[in-house]
Amino acid sequence: MASNSASEIVDAVGGPGNIASLTHCATRLRFQLNDGEKVDKTAVEAIPGVLGAVPQAGDRFQVVIGGGVQTVYNEIMALPVMAGGGSAPAAGAGDSDADIKARERSKGPRGTNAWLDTLFEFLSDSFRPILGALLGASLFITFMALAATLGWIPAWNAPGVVLPPSWAFVNLMWQCVFIFLPLMVAYNASQKIGADPWVGFSIMAVTMLPGFTGLGKTADAVQTTFLGSQITTVQVFGMPLTIFDYSSQVFPPLLMAAVLGLVYKGLKRVIPENLQLIFVPFISMLVMIPLTAFLIGPIGVYAGAALANALSAINTFSPFIFAIVIPLAYPFMVPLGLHWPINAIMLLNIQTLGYDFIQGPMGAWNFACFGATAGVLVLAWREKDKQMKQTATGALAAGLLGGISEPSLYGIHLRYKRIYPRMLVGCLTGGLIIGVGSLLLGLPHGITTQAFVFTSLLTIPAFNPIGLYLVAVVGAFVVAMVLVIISGYKNPEPAEAAAAVATAGATSVAPSVARDTIPAVAGGGQLAGVAGEGTATATAVAERTAAVGELIQVAAPLDGTVVALDKVPDPVFAGGVMGPGVAIEPTGTTVYAPGAGVVVAAQPTGHAFGLQLDNGAEILIHVGIDTVNLKGEGFDVKVKNGDRVETGTPLVTFDRAVIEKAGYPLITPVIVLNGDTFDTVDPVKLGPVDHGAPLLDVQKKA
Repeated sequence: MASNSASEIVDAVGGPGNIASLTHCATRLRFQLNDGEKVDKTAVEAIPGVLGAVPQAGDRFQVVIGGGVQTVYNEIMALPVMAGGGSAPAAGAGDSDADIKARERSKGPRGTNAWLDTLFEFLSDSFRPILGALLGASLFITFMALAATLGWIPAWNAPGVVLPPSWAFVNLMWQCVFIFLPLMVAYNASQKIGADPWVGFSIMAVTMLPGFTGLGKTADAVQTTFLGSQITTVQVFGMPLTIFDYSSQVFPPLLMAAVLGLVYKGLKRVIPENLQLIFVPFISMLVMIPLTAFLIGPIGVYAGAALANALSAINTFSPFIFAIVIPLAYPFMVPLGLHWPINAIMLLNIQTLGYDFIQGPMGAWNFACFGATAGVLVLAWREKDKQMKQTATGALAAGLLGGISEPSLYGIHLRYKRIYPRMLVGCLTGGLIIGVGSLLLGLPHGITTQAFVFTSLLTIPAFNPIGLYLVAVVGAFVVAMVLVIISGYKNPEPAEAAAAVATAGATSVAPSVARDTIPAVAGGGQLAGVAGEGTATATAVAERTAAVGELIQVAAPLDGTVVALDKVPDPVFAGGVMGPGVAIEPTGTTVYAPGAGVVVAAQPTGHAFGLQLDNGAEILIHVGIDTVNLKGEGFDVKVKNGDRVETGTPLVTFDRAVIEKAGYPLITPVIVLNGDTFDTVDPVKLGPVDHGAPLLDVQKKA
């Protein structure tokens, strides 16, 4: 990506003064903005090299780049306008990271679930910076596995095998990453939690010193049995110290960092600022090194082992069931960040069992994901959609060569909801092939691998049996690709678009009244008469509809200020997935029917209403964003499903104070769900509006 594209990204997110901070993960630029409403999402996605854009709560914004994200990040940070981090003095721009996160939680929809969000951010940010090293190491492992398969070297990972010096050196190229993985995780996790990352690194390093493991070889060491496992303990200061090999362990450094963060912040509160540089790190190490060695480290080892044993028990009970569940679960786990703990268990399996049984079924999900992307690419070529060709090509390359699914997910799949059901069929196909094949071949653990690898084309030789794995991933890929090509990936019907409301925390509105049973009323003049001032005269309407279809109007359902739909802080509404319309920043507290018709969806929580109007328009009114989480608190619903309403009939009254206190935006989208059945759907005007006044001009097809 050229530097001018880097400048375009900065401009599209509101300029350098709107950027509070910028980081990146394996595939995405992660902006913390001062004002998320200043972002031009359409402009971002049109920039060459950008695979997609993902607005998030709390003025966060992610730009999907793919494997070249590090280069783009460097180009942005090298821009003269980004000197000093890019954030000009602005409201909140000078806040600390802790202040920014606190402000996010107070503004965003997380509410009482902030701890859960924080937990998974902690897990993901502890691993993201080392994905490149893990990916590089996985390719070295694959090369070693391929060399053993071809007979160039003996089984490189079998006990007692001694490799020639040249191959032994190659073997060290991947071992360096996994042996010292606890130190990398400790650094990242400590940094994430707000402690000095080098202090966290040093604390974990004590448990990995040869002298630490050497304590278990002294004459004072005792072998005991704990929870069915043989462990070595030695008395230190009169207390039993458990000696473990912490190589490749990830749960101990994660727990250590979490406790270190509390200790670090507590010390900074009580130690004078001019003494903190010396005594905060010293006391932290004084407290945390013994605590980690005696307590936290063993707890982390046993907690990880318990999780690994639970999954192993399921796989041992039925590899067939396990092979199906994993591919079907991953499409929902990855977007939520729930897959990070599973990655840790994979690493633990390899260390304790010598193999892992999760990555094989996971490959079925990954290749189904990549197959769906390939299907989109084929359709984009057919339709000559230059932007989608670029997005899909980059996402497919990142997937097939790197095993990274995020560009496909965030750049394509989560934007077009028709893809997911087709992709799930591909996941199921791959899982069935693995499950049935494991039964027929008598594989007690299904498909296994002896190393942690990213499931891509390049790492296929790392799986055993390679033939069954190859058939499974090809099946998953082809089925997902073909289904997407056959059905398409765009949303041609309003009913399908309505299903996407669930993503925004709303409820799907699928009209329960058949369209052909509702008379089409020439609602333009009649509705205008009920609505009041500002409507077109009958002569003007006649002139406008002479050469086209009939003009109808939808009235404003509440008092407030009309804004464009792209101002809604939710990608589903703002991106037009639900259909065309506008949004209203309410000044009143009552929502009224925007026309005569039938209520087909009155949510008991009061946050959303679907109406089938007599003039043919299907209207969704969504009161606020993520207000479904209030579970009806602050809403007084006036109607129920099937009720007949007229223009101005009250639908619900809401308590502004309750919604604002919970941190949810009050902005209310008003959507025409069946907008593609009309020629045009246009706002009458933006700005102040009273309920009952004309809101939308809807032109019927001739």
